[in-house]
Formats: sequence, C-alpha cells, structure tokens
Amino acid sequence: MTKIKQQYNKEVVPNMKKKFGFKNDLEVPRIEKVVINSGVGRFIKDANLVKEIFDSIQSIVGQKPVMTKAKTSIVGFKTREGLEIGIKATLRGKRMWDFLDRLINSAIPRVRDFQGINQSSIDASGNLNIGIKEHMIFPEIIAENVKSVFSLQVIVVTTAKSREEGKELFKLLKLPIKE
Repeated sequence: MTKIKQQYNKEVVPNMKKKFGFKNDLEVPRIEKVVINSGVGRFIKDANLVKEIFDSIQSIVGQKPVMTKAKTSIVGFKTREGLEIGIKATLRGKRMWDFLDRLINSAIPRVRDFQGINQSSIDASGNLNIGIKEHMIFPEIIAENVKSVFSLQVIVVTTAKSREEGKELFKLLKLPIKE
C-alpha cells in the first residue's frame, strides 16, 4: 500500500468524519480517478514528436494512453472531425495512488518558483485541475532524451459533494494548496 493511501485511511477519513459530521467511512469523499491528458494539435504534422509525447506519457503514468479524436471540425485550428489531436490516460486503483504519490512527493517539488496550487483549481464539485507546463518535472523523464517539451493537464476526480469537502480532502492529503 502506498504512503498516500495509508495517509488517506489513517488520517484523512477520521479528520473528515469529525469536521463534516459523517457517520460512516463510506460517506467520506475519496479519490475516484486521475486523468492525465495533453493536446498534440500543434505537433500533428510531425509523427515522431507525437510518438515521443505518447511514449513520455506512457512512461509517466505506467500504462498505455489513448489517442483522442476531434469531435468537430474547426477551421481556425485547422482540425477536421476524427483527427487525432490529444493523448489521455485514466488511472484508477493502485496506479492512481502511485501516480499521486509521485506527483506530490517528486514532481511538484521540482517545479521552478512553485508557490502552491491555487484554490481556484478546485471546482464546485471538489475536483482538482492542475496544469503542468513542462513534462520534464517527472522523475521518469530523462532530460537528455527529450526533443520537445510539452504541457499536460492532471485532473483528480473525487466523490466530494462540495468545493469545501474537496479542498479539505486535498489539504489533508498534503497537496500544497495556497491559503
């Protein structure tokens, strides 16, 4: 069992039950899944760069991601319906907890001039959206092998019913949320 999952079971559940008056452990908000995605629209003409991004995301998340396709054609972005314009991976279970542990303890501390995650990153349903400008902050990426730097989005989906519950869940999990 990962460190962050143990922390959730031993610290988060009792504290959340006390603060919000939950009577049952199953009422406490939990992390349902983590979705990692990146747009490759600007690299679409170079298949080698798209493959490099695909391989980088695969090494970061530990499973094979999927290509996402455009739902509609947009002339301004030069996309056609059905064109592969993104890469995403959905993590659940053990892989999800492992990724969160690496994100909190290894990747986020490597960000230059990091001041904390804004509270506005937590939506009304208690989900967290983090934008990462450089994928090279993850320890799995070897900087010498990188030809192009790309950004990704990490979405942590919870079962929280409100923004306050989600904010408290992330603070108890020791995510660096700004006050």
